Amino acid sequence: MKKVCFSPLENGNEVVNGDEIDFDPSEPPPFKIGDIRAAIPEHCWVKDPWRSCSYVVRDIAVALGLVGMALHFNSWIHWPVYWFAQGTIFWAIFVLGHDCGHGSFSDNPNLNNIVGHILHSSILVPYHGWRISHRTHHQNHGHVENDESWVPLPEKIYKKLDMSTKFLRYKVPFPLFAYPLYLWSRSPGKKGSHFNPYSDLFKSSERKLVLTSTVCWAAMVAFLFCLSFRFGPLLLLKLYGVPYVIFVMWLDLVTYLHHHGHEKKLPWYRGKEWSYLRGGLTTVDRDYGWFNKIHHDIGTHVIHHLFPQIPHYHLEEATSAAKQVMGMYYREPIKSGPVPYHLLQNLVRSVKEDHFVSDSGDIVYYQKDAQLS
Repeated sequence: MKKVCFSPLENGNEVVNGDEIDFDPSEPPPFKIGDIRAAIPEHCWVKDPWRSCSYVVRDIAVALGLVGMALHFNSWIHWPVYWFAQGTIFWAIFVLGHDCGHGSFSDNPNLNNIVGHILHSSILVPYHGWRISHRTHHQNHGHVENDESWVPLPEKIYKKLDMSTKFLRYKVPFPLFAYPLYLWSRSPGKKGSHFNPYSDLFKSSERKLVLTSTVCWAAMVAFLFCLSFRFGPLLLLKLYGVPYVIFVMWLDLVTYLHHHGHEKKLPWYRGKEWSYLRGGLTTVDRDYGWFNKIHHDIGTHVIHHLFPQIPHYHLEEATSAAKQVMGMYYREPIKSGPVPYHLLQNLVRSVKEDHFVSDSGDIVYYQKDAQLS
């Protein structure tokens, strides 16, 4: 199949192989998900638990090394560097736990769950509670009502928000601190908690799993309190608290931009217009420069959303093969320099303009609240 080169234009059209054409991303694609699957090399589906564990060892070793360096230098000149570096490693550790939750870490469910609990509990994430809600997100990606994270608010729900909630949700940098609140109470219009086994998020058969993860989370909180009493709250804040905040900012930035902020607005679906394939094709790949390999290619997101069982170390090759089938439905990410400063522009623009969607219609786009702006 002939390779298609695609890039967005401000006027809403696209450039394909140098020619400007009209393209409606909400049109049903002329291919099936099986066509994409068939284009991906067989070895991309193979999970290597030893390779996966090597990334765990690498990230933990880096995290411990950073702690040692911070304690050695113990200088306010070095602490900001430590905070950013350690927060980034916390984010990388989260991504590995995320792979455990998808089963792309290995074919052994017990290994996945043990490693996932260790990694996610260490950064205060309830492993099974999050894993199950994230599965719901993948199964319903792009669906206005049924999707789970960073979902658009229907206009009737948006209008019920008080001004303080709107301000915190739609003014940078406040959305970058949303993740802990999401774990406790989900998004506006949705009920439940990732810590409560009886939440609407979970089936009765999943309650013991959720309880196990909540207990592990509580054990980590207790361990942090013990460290605080032993070494002092200020040192714990510097070693763990500030990096945790940086990790949350990374998580919210990356996960938001997976589904928002493209140069051309992308559709959201409901009713008969939604399908797993069409919803997945609204996700967006991002280039994070030097950070791509540090956070395990999480920016290579379209193929991950369609086929979450593919290990992260095969995503680039799988994407290269699959985009020959997807054509214009795949949006090439803007190439980043060493640090992806350009993505901050996407974030700010989207938060300012993407406020709610219509209460009716099976294909909808974000609308802007001019009064809020």
